Amino acid sequence: MEAGLSRSASAGIARIAIAATVWGSIAIFVRGAESHPAVVVFWRVAFAALAIGAYLAFRGRLGELMALPPRTKLIIAGMGVLLTLNWVLFLAALSLTKVAVAVLLGYCGPIIVAVLNPIIARQPFDARIVAPLALALGGTAIIVGPQNIALQEGTHLLGAGLALASAITYALLIVIVKQLLKDIPASTYMFGEYLVAMLVLLPAVLLLDGPATLLQWGSVATLGIVHTAFTGALFLTGLRLVRADHAAIITYAEPVSAVLFAAAFLGERIGLFTIAGGALVIIGGLIVARLKPAAATVEGPPVPVQATDTPPGTAAR
Repeated sequence: MEAGLSRSASAGIARIAIAATVWGSIAIFVRGAESHPAVVVFWRVAFAALAIGAYLAFRGRLGELMALPPRTKLIIAGMGVLLTLNWVLFLAALSLTKVAVAVLLGYCGPIIVAVLNPIIARQPFDARIVAPLALALGGTAIIVGPQNIALQEGTHLLGAGLALASAITYALLIVIVKQLLKDIPASTYMFGEYLVAMLVLLPAVLLLDGPATLLQWGSVATLGIVHTAFTGALFLTGLRLVRADHAAIITYAEPVSAVLFAAAFLGERIGLFTIAGGALVIIGGLIVARLKPAAATVEGPPVPVQATDTPPGTAAR
């Protein structure tokens, strides 16, 4: 039983790490889209919903969303609004303060997850994550550059506040969805969440200019299908197998891979501070990956890897 749990946890961490690494390339495709951020987000969730809807239709599961209890559908709708709010807050923060400040405060999310997880998930606080969490956050601070973190008054402080608010919404998303995935297939949850996000962002796409060229459409399609649908499924099915606070720390792989992608495709320079910060993040992630699931954190029997998109007690289809 313990060996099975270890294999499940390892599979979950691997999925989350892959998803976070791919997310590091988002900036490349956002630049390629050359559209207003709200429009980019709309098409991102639109293509993601299309991809997931096609998958559900192929599996004969398209009606699963409507078959959910009204309360569950209402919660998923709320999560779609929360997801939209998270993205909007972070984009607004980027426009009002330094990118380094927005990124660093945005990545306070895992710390908030560690605080909220015992409250919402009713799991005991895992003191083993303190050291890797400090390493990952410290490494991220080094990557963005200590010289870039100084705040000024006015809009810079407002932007910092919005970035911190985005971290809070991120933490709520992670902890709440961890609970929802006990009873809902990840693909069904994602389909509902992205449909709601589309509705929330619809005014933006009607009022603002959107993609026009083949490159721009290709960029938003990639953001939707690869960076949202595919990696979203990887992340959520991985999240079902590990604690929310452990998963959040693994997502620190994103700023590390973002630096590497920027160097490879955008010609941005990698300095010694970046290498040192990345090393700290990786060390923190490796520590979490080697943590054995504590007996008190086990919520039930291990979820088979091949059935991670199927709620417990439901036959895979």
